[in-house]
Amino acid sequence: MDTTSVHPTARDEAGELVELLHLASRRMRRQEDSEDQRPGTSPGQLRLLRFLAHTHGPVRAADVAARLEMAPRSVTSKVDQAEADGYVRRVPDPGDRRARLLELTEAGREVVESQWQRRRAGIAGRLDRLSPVERAMLLQLLRVVVDDPRPGAAERR
Repeated sequence: MDTTSVHPTARDEAGELVELLHLASRRMRRQEDSEDQRPGTSPGQLRLLRFLAHTHGPVRAADVAARLEMAPRSVTSKVDQAEADGYVRRVPDPGDRRARLLELTEAGREVVESQWQRRRAGIAGRLDRLSPVERAMLLQLLRVVVDDPRPGAAERR
């Protein structure tokens, strides 16, 4: 008798976790996309805007690329589109007259806030399927799974 179907191995569980997280993420994104899609709010654009919303002042594009683990040219194209949409502006770097820094505009902040409210509502609907105890357990288990025990990992988030 094949016991792998009765008692999944750690490898099978790891694969199932990856598949379930990917499926949950994809379904939440689809729900968001179907509700309200503004210009410049592709998933990559939203990721850029969310990052800028959480910075303390203007930042260099190279720092954005490094932090988001994106190619600099990808950041440049996303910034160009976000700037054209009025969500991001380039400002002079006080430490280097040749360089420009990126900052979110008020319109960009509104997009991030709107997107966050839609995301929260969609996820809350999914969490409502669970009992309060199940929700707490899910969140606690996910915190453990995403925790990176390597030194300095908390600073990289």
